[in-house]
Amino acid sequence: MTDDAQSTPLESLSTASPAFPPTVEFAAQANAHAELYSWAAADRLGFWGEQARELLTWDSPFSEVLDWSGAPVARWFADGTLNACYNAVDRHVEAGNGDRVALLFEGEPGDTRRITYAELQQEVSRAANVLLDLGVRTGDRVAIYLPMIPEAVIAMLACARIGAVHSVVFGGFSAEALRSRIDDASAVLVITADGGYRRGSASALKPAVDEALGATSDALGPVDPPSGTTTTVRKVLVVRRTGQDVAWSEGRDVWWHEALAAASDQHTPVAVEAEHPLFILYTSGTTGKPKGIFHTTGGYLTQTAFTHLNVFDLKAETDVYWCTADVGWVTGHSYVVYGPLLNGATQLVYEGTPDTPHKGRWWELVARYGVTILYTAPTAIRTCMKWGEDIPAGHDLSSLRVLGSVGEPINPEAWTWYRRVIGGDRTPVVDTWWQTETGAIMISPLPGVTAAKPGSAQTPLPGIAAEVVDEEGHPVPDGASGYLVLTEPWPAMLRGIWGDEQRFRDTYWSRFADIYFAGDGARKDDDGDIWLLGRVDDVMNISGHRLSTAEIESALVSHPMVAEAAVVGASDETTGQAVVAFVILRAEWLDRVAEPAEPGTDPQPDVATTLRAHVAKEIGPIAKPRTILVVTELPKTRSGKIMRRLLRDVAEHRTVGDVTTLADSSVMDLIASGLDRPTST
Repeated sequence: MTDDAQSTPLESLSTASPAFPPTVEFAAQANAHAELYSWAAADRLGFWGEQARELLTWDSPFSEVLDWSGAPVARWFADGTLNACYNAVDRHVEAGNGDRVALLFEGEPGDTRRITYAELQQEVSRAANVLLDLGVRTGDRVAIYLPMIPEAVIAMLACARIGAVHSVVFGGFSAEALRSRIDDASAVLVITADGGYRRGSASALKPAVDEALGATSDALGPVDPPSGTTTTVRKVLVVRRTGQDVAWSEGRDVWWHEALAAASDQHTPVAVEAEHPLFILYTSGTTGKPKGIFHTTGGYLTQTAFTHLNVFDLKAETDVYWCTADVGWVTGHSYVVYGPLLNGATQLVYEGTPDTPHKGRWWELVARYGVTILYTAPTAIRTCMKWGEDIPAGHDLSSLRVLGSVGEPINPEAWTWYRRVIGGDRTPVVDTWWQTETGAIMISPLPGVTAAKPGSAQTPLPGIAAEVVDEEGHPVPDGASGYLVLTEPWPAMLRGIWGDEQRFRDTYWSRFADIYFAGDGARKDDDGDIWLLGRVDDVMNISGHRLSTAEIESALVSHPMVAEAAVVGASDETTGQAVVAFVILRAEWLDRVAEPAEPGTDPQPDVATTLRAHVAKEIGPIAKPRTILVVTELPKTRSGKIMRRLLRDVAEHRTVGDVTTLADSSVMDLIASGLDRPTST
């Protein structure tokens, strides 16, 4: 520890987060946005009906906005027909915007592509014709297992163009995970690639598909499923991305580039009913079996287009939009593929990670392409905080005018850093809450209307009915905590769990009568604004007190020495459960505190004591962690989500569960070795 650090009490360095009123630019449009709230409050169904008519083109108009015979059965715009791909691509070309760039692609190795709406229409039409030639028909399911490349977007749109249902599987998932999703959806086709680029090297994808379909080979060459293997998949369409050698099944496997080169670029989109399934997306379930959440067409497109347009204050003619999510997640579906393209936006698509080939890659891309809207996850923001302010400071970020946060509650300190360092203390930050199940953003500030509170999603969007309720389902007063629920149907809502209606009812509609339970805890502040507390299964019971892990994590990260934190509950003979915290220190603090001798060892008592005292001050003595462990990394999936389930295994001294979805499975060994040592208290 340096002399400077010793002369400054650590406790004195915690700072409070102020509120941020709209800038003059955004405040000028406040009235227009405010009118949306009053309109939706006075006539919710009329409001959504008008959004559907204004934002989408219908082959045949709908006569009824909502058929709601009771939870959980909802039908939005049911007697209308339309096509998702036509709305995302063709109509922009017909409106004279074919020369507008739809996709700005940057590969991790540095290769680039610019695809206009007219070019996108041609590519998607060719792909649609290929799907038809391979036997795919309206209503069939297609599994997509691709890296973050333009072909992933084209494949999704081609499915929508012919009325096939796409099921995108994140490219970081294992063959077993892919197989379970193929089987559950009875997919007839898999679209994959030889591989993709990640962290500076080519990563193979095709072998996982071969394994998922029951084929194995010790060497590259012909590969066929063994006798007796059953699968609904008839063909595998393979994109050549890395050029690496792949095993090949003659008669089953087809090269994407060869098939598209031979296909016509003329294709008429298939009009489907508004309630026709658009996609299935699998999310984790408490039983271990993934849940196939499926969304339909008309309602999903309406709310996705509305939220993308208004939450981000989109100006399609001038904005360059960038959502950093992979298409394997719902954020990539709604705010990479459908939302931006429905609104005719120009967007950046990036294949790689934020730190390849250097830690300034994101900011380099923002400056190069003049990105104006950036939408990313709190985990990524906190990672950039850990790397230091000097990295983004080396790039011109003045083009940015709106920043967004998605995926998990964002702690106030990260929110403030995001606005100050990345947004230059001038951009609004829209902290959005929604889920795979909701399909689109549900709670978020609107730029120009709301005085933003760092860390709070704040207010349900126009036309959305969200509430925080107690155990009996009654709304809690301002200043109280409870369960986040949705009390009225919304257009982009899930229509079920694929093939399992009872699980759908039991999972989402059984906790409170006729009310959708989101599974998240939330708190209303004294103004009635909503603060998300994380999943209710991430709530600990400490001496009879219910404490949110997210709340304790936010308290830890609000201290200037902490870059990231993850909190879990561990069994304790005295209190029932005790708080165990894993923290990563900021780079500038590593030489100011006693750094662990090796990753995973305990911190010196001054660090632990300081952070315990800080949590007690921020929340109360009951929330003080029993154990604070300084680590160099946290167990995260390839999408950046912290796997608290694995940390609970370590804290309970259980055998650590499946780590195949982690970006770096060796992290768990380091953490486990540290927890076996005596703790600091």
